[in-house]
Amino acid sequence: MGWTGSKEALTRRKGCLLSERLNVILILSDDQGSLDVGCYGADDLVTPNLDRLAASGVRFTDFYANAPICMPSRVSLLTGRDYPRGLLPGKGLKPDEITAAEMFRNAGYRTAMFGKWHLGSTPDMSPNAQGFDEFLGHTTGTLDAYSHFFYVEGVNRHVLQRNGQPYERPGKYLPDLLVEEATNFIDASGENPFFLYLPFAIPHYPVQPRREDRELYENSGMEDTRRVLYGAYLTTLDSCVGRVLDAVEARGLTQRTLVFFLSDHGHSTEDRAFGGGGHAGPYRGHKQTLWEGGIRVPCIASCPGRIPAGQVRQQPAIAMDWVPTMAEFCDVPLPDDRPIDGRSLAAVLASEDAPPPHERLHWVHYDGTFAQREGKWKLVSGPDGSWLCDLQADPGERSDLTDGEPERLADMVWHHNTWLREVAGLAVGVRRLPPPIRKSAGP
Repeated sequence: MGWTGSKEALTRRKGCLLSERLNVILILSDDQGSLDVGCYGADDLVTPNLDRLAASGVRFTDFYANAPICMPSRVSLLTGRDYPRGLLPGKGLKPDEITAAEMFRNAGYRTAMFGKWHLGSTPDMSPNAQGFDEFLGHTTGTLDAYSHFFYVEGVNRHVLQRNGQPYERPGKYLPDLLVEEATNFIDASGENPFFLYLPFAIPHYPVQPRREDRELYENSGMEDTRRVLYGAYLTTLDSCVGRVLDAVEARGLTQRTLVFFLSDHGHSTEDRAFGGGGHAGPYRGHKQTLWEGGIRVPCIASCPGRIPAGQVRQQPAIAMDWVPTMAEFCDVPLPDDRPIDGRSLAAVLASEDAPPPHERLHWVHYDGTFAQREGKWKLVSGPDGSWLCDLQADPGERSDLTDGEPERLADMVWHHNTWLREVAGLAVGVRRLPPPIRKSAGP
């Protein structure tokens, strides 16, 4: 590892005392639909705490995950880099990657993670090896919220752990346990600044909302049982977020704490998620696809006095941008021995007139598809062909414009291949894609 972060350089904070530095809470949902929050227009969902977080800060309307599935999305979120640079496919995060937790810990912060890791289960890939002082959660993709077993063929075992060791709390509802750990960590931090990562496996399967939340939706007249379970689980998540926000406020830390909330990708339609229940609004696609519904996610940032309240940003941005953003707000040095692909959103948070941080956004997926966004233009291509659309006129990606835009298509493919060679040593070709299936835009 070339970047060491010397103590002198990392603790020099423009003359500020360590106790005056901003705290950071990064909250991640799992399999949440593009518009599935009340403040995004989902009037059938009960999310008062996420709504109040948006009212106290900035809500993004064109925000993206770096991938349409869990593992690569989290690589980018925690490293600030395009995921092909840092992912060992099917295994997790490359051990020599530098996470936000390592950056903040080297800068004098206390660091903790409570929830779903899903970036590797070997000791050198573990949360503790990747910068977290404290970890309670699971390295698997999911687990039962009560038994804490991962009921999947070939695994089917207890997977809850604390700092690399099995942790037994049978019957304890996992979301409540994670919130308890988070509030205890905040209390124990005292005057020391902290970096807290809370990746909830909600509303990811198995969909296990609190009873009172399920009854709320069952008694609401909602007829779609998939939406009942999914909505109830999101309300459970919302309650968890509210309890963390209340803990911060009770300790007088609200104006000293940056809070970020986003989903790791779009909603699931998998059978094991009861066929889904999430919704992407007008957007085509879902989890595991590079259409808008698979990668466009809700995203909120708040810090009263530092981030404007009750505002909306339409500039396209992406999850890997949060690492350099957090670093700028907290004056934490970024690694200087490797490319950081994310761009700070500090200027965008401050002004709706700030330019977008990226000229182009790129995605590549395991199934051979790739996507690129350049301004209003979006290209999705893969083994079955290519699809070019104007998102401004056609946010649902219904009309293919490849025939009328051959030069634009060629230019976008060239730029994407240039990017892909740089980050993964790969290149792609293009063919036409079949027309969209209408039902894929809904739950």
